[in-house]
Amino acid sequence: MKGFIDLHLRPNLEERVEIERIIKRAAELGYRAVGVSLPQEKLQERAREIRKICSDLDIDFISRIDLEPRNSLELLRSLRFLRRRVEVIAVKCLSKSVARQAAKDRRVDILSFSPIDLRRRFFDSAEAELASKTQVSLEFDMAPLLYLHGNQRINLLWKMRIETIIARKFDVPIVLSSGVSEAWLLRKPEDYASLGYLFGLDLENAKKAISENPKKIVERNRRKLSPNYVAPGIYVIRRGKDCPK
Repeated sequence: MKGFIDLHLRPNLEERVEIERIIKRAAELGYRAVGVSLPQEKLQERAREIRKICSDLDIDFISRIDLEPRNSLELLRSLRFLRRRVEVIAVKCLSKSVARQAAKDRRVDILSFSPIDLRRRFFDSAEAELASKTQVSLEFDMAPLLYLHGNQRINLLWKMRIETIIARKFDVPIVLSSGVSEAWLLRKPEDYASLGYLFGLDLENAKKAISENPKKIVERNRRKLSPNYVAPGIYVIRRGKDCPK
């Protein structure tokens, strides 16, 4: 997997034309892979449909689920059920207890927070320290920076700058995604990288946040979803007749 990755597209999955439009636009803007947020209902059916659309447009499809658990127990139940079914699991942290549980669970790939209710952005040094041990990434959706105005945008940027400082202090990977539900809100990856400067990311790290960092998540999970995966660091090299006597 090479090039830029938008790990968070949110098209209306009931409208095939809209799905095709947003994925086609992503390809035109230079993305080589896209993560599409899927529902838990009809998960595999939706994944097959979107994978076919992506294949026709020569863009790599990444299956993704966005969980919004009400509490830690609900999160744990969802992770047990879904971890072997999708390539990326993101958790929208609506409470501090959920944020803590998600940050310390290796089955979680991404932490995300509300762009509107800043009181519910719980990413602090405690979450960062936990996430640094589990390879959980912090995701910033860029679309709110385009549709928010005035104090809402200013306050969000201020909060994102603080979270960036904390993430970098604890070596927590940052992922920049669009988070768009409509094609017209999509921007080039270079544009998002430039916006990163507004909340404390230099250009090099901003580009990594939209290429190398999401790539590591996807490749790590694709290895784990492989039938040859046994346990961390253990893979089947040969089977059956291919094994030397």
